[in-house]
Amino acid sequence: MICTKYGIFRKIGRHSRFLCKSICKFDSKFYKKLSNVPYVFPISVGETEGDPRVHQLYVGLLNRDRVSLAESITLVESHHPKKKAQANELLSLILKNAENKYQKLGQKSLSFRIGLTGPPGSGKSTFIEAFGKMLTSAGHRVAVLAVDPSSSTTGGSLLGDRTRMLELSRDPNAYIRPSPAGTYAGGVARSTNDSVLLCESAGYDVIIVETVGVGQSEYAAADMVDLFTLLLPPVAGDELQGIKRGVVELADLIIINKADGNLVKDARLSQTEYTSALKYVRSRSNVWRPKVMRVSSIKKEGLDKVWKEMQDFWDETLEAGELEAKRRRQYRVWMWNHIEYHLKLYFRQHPRVSPYIDETEKKVTDGILTPGTGADILLHKLFAEE
Repeated sequence: MICTKYGIFRKIGRHSRFLCKSICKFDSKFYKKLSNVPYVFPISVGETEGDPRVHQLYVGLLNRDRVSLAESITLVESHHPKKKAQANELLSLILKNAENKYQKLGQKSLSFRIGLTGPPGSGKSTFIEAFGKMLTSAGHRVAVLAVDPSSSTTGGSLLGDRTRMLELSRDPNAYIRPSPAGTYAGGVARSTNDSVLLCESAGYDVIIVETVGVGQSEYAAADMVDLFTLLLPPVAGDELQGIKRGVVELADLIIINKADGNLVKDARLSQTEYTSALKYVRSRSNVWRPKVMRVSSIKKEGLDKVWKEMQDFWDETLEAGELEAKRRRQYRVWMWNHIEYHLKLYFRQHPRVSPYIDETEKKVTDGILTPGTGADILLHKLFAEE
C-alpha cells in the first residue's frame, strides 16, 4: 500500500492500514525528536574497528548473500553517527580487499558501471528489464540502483521500481535496489556511489545506475559510472529542444527507445538528427566518439548491438588508460561532495546559527533582506567570536 502522508511504499499485510498508521506516527515523533538534536559528525572509522556486525556483513558480501547486501546498503544510507561509522568501516574493508585482489582500478575483474538517464516516458524501466534479462541469460550478474524523486514536503518516495521490473526482480542473478533521492542534487542519492562499491563486492559485474530524470543536474551520475547513457523516446524537429544540451554533452551513448510500430520512422529521424548534432559536441574522450542507436525494448530488438557498443567502449577506454583515470577522478569528486553535504548539515544545526535561521528566512521571504544579505548574516553568526 502507499502511505499518503509520507509518500512511502509499504507492504505490511492484512492489517496494513493500522500498522502503517502506527509506523507513520512513530516516524513523525522520531524525526521531530531527531531535528532538535545538534548535528554530530560521523564517528571515525577506528572507533568501530572489530565490530562483529561489520564483520558479519563483510563476510556475507564476499559470499554474495543478497540479505547482507540489502542490509549493507541500508547501513550506508543511514544518517545515524554510529551506523555511518559502521558503514565507513565496512567500505574500508571492501576497498582493502579490492586493493589486494586487483593490482589497479579498471581491470575487467571489476564491474562495468553504467549510468542511465532519460526524460519521463522514455521507457527506462522497460529498457533496464529487457537489457538486464539479456545480460543475466548470458551469465552476467546485474545490479540495478534506481533512484526515485522524493517529495519536497514529506521527504517520502514511492520506491516502486520493483513493480515496474517484475520479471527482472525475480531473476536470481539480478538485484534491484530503489533509493530515495532526498534533497541531494544531481539525479542520484547521497549514498549511491557507496552502494556501487557494495554491489561490486557482492559479485555483480554489471551495475546500472538509473537516475531521477533528465535535466541539467544529472551531472552527478556521470561522476560515478564508466559509461553514461542517455535514453530518449522518438522525437523530431523542435521537440529536440526539450532535451538539455548539458546532459547530451555528458552522454557516451545515446539510445533511441521505442523504435517499433508507428514510431519506427520517428526513431530513425531522431537517430539521424542526434548523430548530426553530436558532430558539434566536444567529446570527453580521446578514443571514443558518442554514438546514437535505436532499440525496441518491447520487441527486444537492438539490445545485443547496444551491449556490443558498450563493450567496445570498455575495451577502448581501458586500453587507453582513460577508465582508470576516470575512476580515480570520480573518487576525488565524491569525497568533496560528501564534505559539502556534511558541512551544510553542520551549518544548519550549529547552536550559533540555528536560533536565527527562521527569523532570517522570514525577512528574506518578506523582501526585507536580500538572499545574499541573509546568507552573510548567518555566516557571520557561525564565525563570530564567542
